[in-house]
This record gives sequence, structure tokens and C-alpha cells, in this order.
Amino acid sequence: MSFQTASGVYVGLGSNMGDRLGYLKQALADMDAHARCEVVRCSPVYETAPVGYVDQPSFLNMAAMLRTDLPPMDLLHMLMAIERKHGRVRDERWGPRTLDLDILHWSGVTLTTDELTIPHPRMAERPFVLIPLLDIADHDPSLNTWLRKRMETMDDEGGVELWTHMHWPGASVHSAN
Repeated sequence: MSFQTASGVYVGLGSNMGDRLGYLKQALADMDAHARCEVVRCSPVYETAPVGYVDQPSFLNMAAMLRTDLPPMDLLHMLMAIERKHGRVRDERWGPRTLDLDILHWSGVTLTTDELTIPHPRMAERPFVLIPLLDIADHDPSLNTWLRKRMETMDDEGGVELWTHMHWPGASVHSAN
């Protein structure tokens, strides 16, 4: 499969250690600084309760839409390098982390490997992913429709609270909440 410049690449960002907002801002800047990647839009930042291992601080979560000509595995490795640069250690599943970057959705791409699954396999279960993604997916009718239907089936928004708006060139100021 060949990948041309795609602008429907959505990444989830999260942090629950240290300067949480600072880590999110630096991750956006690092992605945007990559020669083959551009941050096009980003959602507001939400504070959310941890999932899985709950004895840890609350997270700040958001989503960003990228334009890139990197293939999915190269983008994954670039995101993992950004995580490591900011002190991410992968020693405890769902444990505290300075930075978590996940490829959530890639318009027109379905992929399953040992390292990467697109769309993200647990995305539909997590309001802290769906809500920020819905904020920036208004130009993608099929994704937007899927997100709205999924949100309608949830009992609640899982403790997802608007924390702040991200000031990024082209950032989304629209919120569906």
C-alpha cells in the first residue's frame, strides 16, 4: 500500500505526570517540527480519571489531526521517539506516564500488525478519546457520524471535564460538548 500525504491522521495525546500541559504542548511542537508531519488541528484539553490502573493522578487528554506522508509504522516510531524524549517509560501497563501518544484513526486506512492497529482497538470504549476526537472530526463525515453514534450509546462521559483550550495555529475552537 502506498501512502501519499494524508490529512486525516488523528493522534491521541495524554499525560498525568509532572507538567502535564507542558508535555502536551511540547509533543504538538515536536510532531509539527518533523519534516514530514504537520499538526493541522487540535482539540481542547480535557482532564480525565485514569482507566485500568486507577491509583494514579488524573490525565490531561486531547486529540490532534496531522498531515503527513509518513507510512503508519514510521509515524508510530516517530511518536514513540517523542514519548521517550519526554521521559516516557513503558514498565507498567496503563501506569502513570509523562506522555502517551496513540494513532487513533487514519482516514481510509485499516491496519493490524503486532505493533500497531488502526483504528485504535480500544478507542470506542474510551470517552476521553472520543470526546476530543469529536471536537476535530467535523470535516470527516464518516468518522464524525461514527463518533456521534458511539457517544449516544455511552451511559456517561466517563469523568471527562473540559480543562482548557489549546492555542495552536488552526486549533479547533468548536466543542460538541
